[in-house]
Amino acid sequence: MTMNGSDDTFFGEVHTDNNKITYVGSRQTDKVFDEEIDLCGNIIMPGFKDCHCHSPMSLFRNNADDLPLDVWLNQKIFPLEAKLTGDDVYWGTMLSVAEYVSAGITAVCDMYFFDEWLIKAMADAGMRCVFVKGTNDLGKKTQDVLEECEANYKKLNGGSPLIRYELGVHAEYTASEDFIIGTAKLAKKLNSPVSVHLSESKKEVDDCIKRYGKSPAFVLAECGLFDNGGMAYHCVYLSDEEMQLLAKKGVTVVTNPASNLKLANGIAPLCKMADCGLNIAIGTDGPASNNSLDMFREMYLACTLQKANSGDPSVMPAEAVLKMATVNGAKAMRLDDCDCIAEGKQADFVVIDLNRPNMQPIANLKKALVYSADKSNVKMTVVAGKILYRDGKFNIGVPVEEIYDRCKKITQRLIK
Repeated sequence: MTMNGSDDTFFGEVHTDNNKITYVGSRQTDKVFDEEIDLCGNIIMPGFKDCHCHSPMSLFRNNADDLPLDVWLNQKIFPLEAKLTGDDVYWGTMLSVAEYVSAGITAVCDMYFFDEWLIKAMADAGMRCVFVKGTNDLGKKTQDVLEECEANYKKLNGGSPLIRYELGVHAEYTASEDFIIGTAKLAKKLNSPVSVHLSESKKEVDDCIKRYGKSPAFVLAECGLFDNGGMAYHCVYLSDEEMQLLAKKGVTVVTNPASNLKLANGIAPLCKMADCGLNIAIGTDGPASNNSLDMFREMYLACTLQKANSGDPSVMPAEAVLKMATVNGAKAMRLDDCDCIAEGKQADFVVIDLNRPNMQPIANLKKALVYSADKSNVKMTVVAGKILYRDGKFNIGVPVEEIYDRCKKITQRLIK
């Protein structure tokens, strides 16, 4: 399943050489390879693009549940994050990478801090990552934070072909107006998009209107934050006018249905967004607010919640949501060479096991992937031509048993 046009599913072969796809088509018998893998009728398809996550927060999984967003952040997460070290962030990221690859995710857009440690973990594991600096100037000098962002942008871009560093603002409510304007100017200077949490909760929107007399999307846009495009995470409470504004600015909306449900923040109006021409992608959010890095669950919820909200089972078809999780996600992260299975593209793909009870019989493959499949159906995950996961075994540079042990000890220390 190439996800490259309408007639995109056929029986055939995919050939790779190092990190690139060199052939996609019917069977060839006169070729010699280092390795040939018979998929036994299973499906090879582009990997999922998780467009919003906070990988190190795997360390907080199940330690801050059943709370509203403001309490979850201020009373649980921020105090725990204040105790983190760079080494903690490295191992929490490695734990999430193991979960990503076992769930068929080949690229992530990660917003966090301890930039070098997170990026090193991704590069060591062989994971493709767009790192977004989730900055704010709470309790800090605005200019110092902006200078650090610029220095890291220049230092950490180009270190690995798998990693790109971009600018971000955590949210309107954690940043001063001067900081938002400063980030917009820096983005223009560096020609970088800016990504941000946006309209995640009703309280966030109401508080912003009290401060500025307008909702967050307009505040950020008037500061110039979206002039280079970017991603807006969550977007549960966007007005029609804000949707049109974001579409005009070329901003991608990244929906996170499981996290929004768990924090009782609501359901993003994806159908309206699609009607406005917005590019919509999907993210899991962090493993402390979800608490699973599972794009199959996100796809299912993205479909079914829109049907329930509208009272119309025909809206948000499975095929559209599958595209959000793959092609649209690649567009959002500017990974144009990772969007589909085609010659010359990056060898980023997954193999989905169709020979399991939940996938049989198959009447419509794309609908089966959204409505029937789960991450237990992932047989293989390949990034840049390297097999990172295959039939329950990991190839991410460190034994998963060591990752589990280190993360357990870190979490025990943090909670104590």
